[in-house]
Amino acid sequence: MRFAHLRRPDSPLAVLAVVEGSDAILVSDLLNDPPATLQQLIEGGDGALEALREALATGAARRHPLDGWAFASAVLAPPAVLAVGLNYAAHSSELGLKTDAAPTVFTLWPNSLTGHEQTTSWPRTLSEAVDYEAELGVLIGSPAKDVAEADALSHVWGYTVVNDITARNIQFSEAQWSRCKSFDGFTPTGPFAVTADEITDPQDLHIWTVVDGHTVQDASTDQMVRSVAKLITHLSQSLTLLPGTLISTGSPGGAGYSRDPQIFLRDHSTVTVGIDGIGELTTHCRITD
Repeated sequence: MRFAHLRRPDSPLAVLAVVEGSDAILVSDLLNDPPATLQQLIEGGDGALEALREALATGAARRHPLDGWAFASAVLAPPAVLAVGLNYAAHSSELGLKTDAAPTVFTLWPNSLTGHEQTTSWPRTLSEAVDYEAELGVLIGSPAKDVAEADALSHVWGYTVVNDITARNIQFSEAQWSRCKSFDGFTPTGPFAVTADEITDPQDLHIWTVVDGHTVQDASTDQMVRSVAKLITHLSQSLTLLPGTLISTGSPGGAGYSRDPQIFLRDHSTVTVGIDGIGELTTHCRITD
């Protein structure tokens, strides 16, 4: 199943929907006591998902064309957003950074979350070196603490697409990476969150980025230094991964910073990051004076 948070273009209120093809079915039309957000659905466990499947099977719910809706972030108010840096050797090398024995982990702030086809803006005074990073997002479904690698994927509820937008000038001027990646709107996610059963192998997914019509990243998740299972195992040793936690698993090579000439996101740039089996996530960019 695939889910999205949708809203009418004239309303700030996001609603949870099941997406089938080009149609959306509101979860509130399927259940008497519906979860309002994906977070609530995940917290409801297997029972909540099974109830939705049974309600869908009746075919009685109204369908809405997706064209009539705007997308909010695929995740709203997760308990944590954990990001992993330097998890593809090509990306580490192009940034001139070393892939350490342990993963580089940092948090992203909730104000950075935004949705598909939304506009992200930032002031020119803060950065003219803003970069894109296509990443596989992993959603935790059940509490994970001291998880063995062989069991790690059983704790995954589903997957989404993340663009880990980064102000490179700030990244290389500060010791930590949270601020440079957490401007308002710097973490687009979506358009969809797909349940784990939709993805046979998270290490066998085509991942790419297109900026202003040019393909700039083109890779596979099998190039990760540490697999999704290894990352969950490592993180769960020091903290309990709570249901709904989003883990952004790192970006492949092809970042704009490392290109000659460099490619940064400009005023009116459009960047699309995509992952096979999940979807394509588009962000429109504006730079303010």
